[in-house]
Amino acid sequence: MIRTSLGASGIPIRRSKPTKGDKVFSAMSHIMLVTWTIIVVLPLMWTFVSSFKSTSEIFSSPFSWPRKPHWDNFSNAWSEAHIGDYFLNTIVVVFSALAIVMILGAMCSYVLARYSFRGNKIIYMLMLAGNTFPIFLAVVPLFFTLKNLELTNTVTGLVVTYVAFALPFTVFFLYAFFKTLPFEVYEAARIDGAGEWKIFFRVMLPMAKPGFASVAIFNFLGLWNQYLIPIAINSNEENYVLSQGLASFATKMGYEVDFGALFASVTLTVIPVLVVYVIFQRQLHGSVSQGTMK
Repeated sequence: MIRTSLGASGIPIRRSKPTKGDKVFSAMSHIMLVTWTIIVVLPLMWTFVSSFKSTSEIFSSPFSWPRKPHWDNFSNAWSEAHIGDYFLNTIVVVFSALAIVMILGAMCSYVLARYSFRGNKIIYMLMLAGNTFPIFLAVVPLFFTLKNLELTNTVTGLVVTYVAFALPFTVFFLYAFFKTLPFEVYEAARIDGAGEWKIFFRVMLPMAKPGFASVAIFNFLGLWNQYLIPIAINSNEENYVLSQGLASFATKMGYEVDFGALFASVTLTVIPVLVVYVIFQRQLHGSVSQGTMK
């Protein structure tokens, strides 16, 4: 059934009445979204609440609210468990790798999208192939390569490896944005006397800002939560990142784990990711929809 109503300009707008199938699909979609939300949110809430409990209270009443908040769990996690040191290492490694991969990825995707030269398609296909290569298959050759270069157990080795694994996705994501930018803007900048570097940094890159922001957020989330790469190439505790620090904190304590401090450590690890997503979620959703529309 089709209903007709008048729009703001007086033009009739035809709206179709939802069918029974549409209502069933909508109901099932909402049920799945609610279920997924519960699966994701409940463990986070339980971890957050447990971070204010003592170890005995966690085991005696794991699903109740803390009788008295144990704020010392966070200070113990930060100092005694060395989460503060691991947090600083993670910030240095992640943001260094993020800055490098975003600059290199933007340059590479811009050249592949805007210039025609021999081997252009081959390079782009190799970049796409990098997205299909599982990390765990590269662990052994990666370790020996970094060992020969004397980059194992170093911050530099972690940064270089993070950049190598994040670059293919960055190029793949930004390629579509640079591909759809109007060529007339480039020609106008050339007529005004701008060089290639100035056109890229002052004209083209700001026009691709939505895609640039999105891929930066995706890369941040992926690099911050990375575990397999640092555990494979870094055994120096001074250079541990947060994922390694949490694992070592649980194993060092043996049977006397301070679970309150452990949950506090997990909370401190998760908070930056949640803050980044909450702040930039609107930018993320808008830029992804822009990319799909293009």
